[in-house]
Amino acid sequence: MKIIKLNAIDSTNTYLKQLAKETELADETVVITKNQISGRGQMGNGWVSKEGQSLTFSIFKGLSGLPIARQFMISMAVSLAIIESVNRLNVPNITIKWPNDILSAKYKIGGILIENVLEGNFVKYSIIGIGLNVNETDFQNLPQASSLKLETGANFEMEEVFQKILKCVFEKLKKLSKKDFSEMKQLYENNLFRKEMVSVFETPDGVRFNGIINGVSEIGELLVETENNTFQKFQLKEVKLIF
Repeated sequence: MKIIKLNAIDSTNTYLKQLAKETELADETVVITKNQISGRGQMGNGWVSKEGQSLTFSIFKGLSGLPIARQFMISMAVSLAIIESVNRLNVPNITIKWPNDILSAKYKIGGILIENVLEGNFVKYSIIGIGLNVNETDFQNLPQASSLKLETGANFEMEEVFQKILKCVFEKLKKLSKKDFSEMKQLYENNLFRKEMVSVFETPDGVRFNGIINGVSEIGELLVETENNTFQKFQLKEVKLIF
């Protein structure tokens, strides 16, 4: 493992992607910064972080041999690794809001951005960005955001949290080729936020409907049972969970 520590950077994912293009990176190279100025989330969303109070880092992981059809296993593995790590820190009510937001109760404390580089029918490598709110207490205009400190009342040592998450993420990723897909999918589904509960969803054109999250498809689509007892599959940005 190689860790590159930077004081300030626009985006750890962008930096690591450029580095991977320019040089032959060692597997498990990690870039971490104290101050991520222009963090990115899924589908172009921003990720707001505060200097020295949140973890913002990205991982380069070679994944030769993982079929494209199974690339959602990366998202599941990383999400489960963060859940496991945060649970060990006694943070309450940790779940995954599909596809890979990390919640404590109904509040978002972390997020993951995964960008895969493909070669033929396989994933060549993955750039995995992780953001975790650790010691922040002020989230202006972000009513659904929270942090480990707000949810527990405790102050956390950043390096300790960082190392715990890294260790767990790499352990999960190393087992990808050996891990049965259905077993990992079941673990992921068991930790889904509002699974098997009636929830309100909204489509991009503003139409709202009631539904029940049943799980995810083989390629990571959200499976929702609608009011007329039919199942629909949704990809990222095709539906929003309102609660």
